[in-house]
Amino acid sequence: MSLLLHRGAQDIEYDDLKEIPIPKETSSYKPVTHHELADKLKTMTLDLMPEYAHAQSQYGVTREGQKLFGLHTFQNGDQELGFSVGFRNSYDRSLSVAVALGAQVFVCDNLMLTGDLSVMRKHTANVRDDLENLILSALYRSKTTYRQIKEDTEGMKEFPMSDDKAYQTLGMAYGRGIISPRQIPVVKSEWLKPSHDVFETRSAWSLYNAFTESMKSTPPGSIMERYLKLHELFKSVAYA
Repeated sequence: MSLLLHRGAQDIEYDDLKEIPIPKETSSYKPVTHHELADKLKTMTLDLMPEYAHAQSQYGVTREGQKLFGLHTFQNGDQELGFSVGFRNSYDRSLSVAVALGAQVFVCDNLMLTGDLSVMRKHTANVRDDLENLILSALYRSKTTYRQIKEDTEGMKEFPMSDDKAYQTLGMAYGRGIISPRQIPVVKSEWLKPSHDVFETRSAWSLYNAFTESMKSTPPGSIMERYLKLHELFKSVAYA
């Protein structure tokens, strides 16, 4: 199960996305189908980034398919990180179409998202016509985004982290609404005794993955925004 789907979402196969009833189109509302969004993101990523190969796709839905959360992961030979495209959609107009770029840490299935959400705020009459431009805009930034993630990763690995600094960062993350009270003990536990040996070094990278491990319990509807805020926190505070 994808880290985007750990809490409150049911995993679903791609073919089953086509079976979810599509809401009726009106003069002011034009639905983007779940499978259409998933298809466009996958095919356009492969077309624009031929050096990457598709690794996997994961989908989850809530409210009987009214909301979709998905993740495409691609590989380019890096054994540690894969380029990822996270996305969401809704049929009940509760969520805008959104795409976020990042990387997946293969050893623990954790996610790193950076930058801004590329958002089509409403399912307006021209949303489907604008969808390709939305995706193109995000993907044109993808190589820069992935290169920045690699640099951020190396920077975090080289930045030593004391317990006091870790707890200070933990408090800031809670204060900024990135993690919930229930996630605080998970971060602390993963920091003091990591589930994966690779994170035993006392570095900002180890702490970052303690956070992302805890955030697997974040409700799907807010998870993309919280991952983006976490990355910005670490860039500005944890290893500044």
